[in-house]
Amino acid sequence: MATFSTPIIEQRSTTNLFDATRSISDEQIYDLIKLATTAPTSFNLQNWRFIAVRTHEAKARLRAIGWDQAKITEAAVTFIVIGQLADYRTIPARLAPVVEAGIMPANMVPGWEGAAKMLYDDKPQVQRDEAVRTATFGATTLIHAAQAAGLGSAPMIGFDAPAVAREFGLDENEIPVMLLAVGYALPGNWPRKPRRPLSEVLELV
Repeated sequence: MATFSTPIIEQRSTTNLFDATRSISDEQIYDLIKLATTAPTSFNLQNWRFIAVRTHEAKARLRAIGWDQAKITEAAVTFIVIGQLADYRTIPARLAPVVEAGIMPANMVPGWEGAAKMLYDDKPQVQRDEAVRTATFGATTLIHAAQAAGLGSAPMIGFDAPAVAREFGLDENEIPVMLLAVGYALPGNWPRKPRRPLSEVLELV
């Protein structure tokens, strides 16, 4: 039977204590988001956006509406992870590079667009659910990308979402799903906490 190793994933734990003296470059931020956006999205919508809050001024603005959490300003960068409401009208543009790469025949695109219209059009809750799903896929991939790069991370849901949307200029179709602090961990962070046994969370049928 095939075996696999997941040492990076197994080493991950939430970082709450960051070294505020250490920064990461814009190039490193680009690399992290490039990896984050390899995550799957429905219909290849890629309905996400990431705001990298990295300057002292921007971090202070975010911390003021982020429950005054110190890790927002102490981490090298705190990402605002944004989900965009699922919109079937974006399908042709999202699939154009897929067709150009020879992955999908062009005559399949209208079918995908029609299916997405049936699923999302005039269904605000379903559109919102997809936005949250997409942002969460991206954030999870970003967490593991940071871990692989030797960085710690901390997802946060403690923030004033309407205030974040106003302060950072989000569009009406955008939802700030979570904040994600990324940077160098200080000593003293807790190790990964024990998880529930598989017998409680896995059913084989």
